[in-house]
Amino acid sequence: MDDKGRITLPARYRDHFAAGAMLVRGQDHCLYLFTPDGFAEFAEAAITAPITDERARGYQRYMLANTEEQRPDAQGRISVPARMREYAGLTKDVVITGVGLRMELWDSQRWEAYEAEQESVYAAPDRSLFDSG
Repeated sequence: MDDKGRITLPARYRDHFAAGAMLVRGQDHCLYLFTPDGFAEFAEAAITAPITDERARGYQRYMLANTEEQRPDAQGRISVPARMREYAGLTKDVVITGVGLRMELWDSQRWEAYEAEQESVYAAPDRSLFDSG
């Protein structure tokens, strides 16, 4: 990340974000990055949840209040607002990782700690994690 809080999207994915990039405060103190279509798919269940459900309202408010739409510049960079950088603890060294329909932005030290913590879970997965029923 540069001094102005911009990150450069990986070159091979820049075309996917030509229409925009949705930056969302994610779980585990990272940031999620979606294409606009990917964000619509991700957010659909939360947005259409009944407003009479208190937990759903809280999730809707938190997610939508912590989402930023960005347009990559000619160099494929997006700006990460200060409040999002602070939430994710982002410093100069940022890891961008692909996770299904989204990318995640992590501070490199937090990512290393998270990855080390998850290694034992990955090495011996709980079979129920993969059960469909």
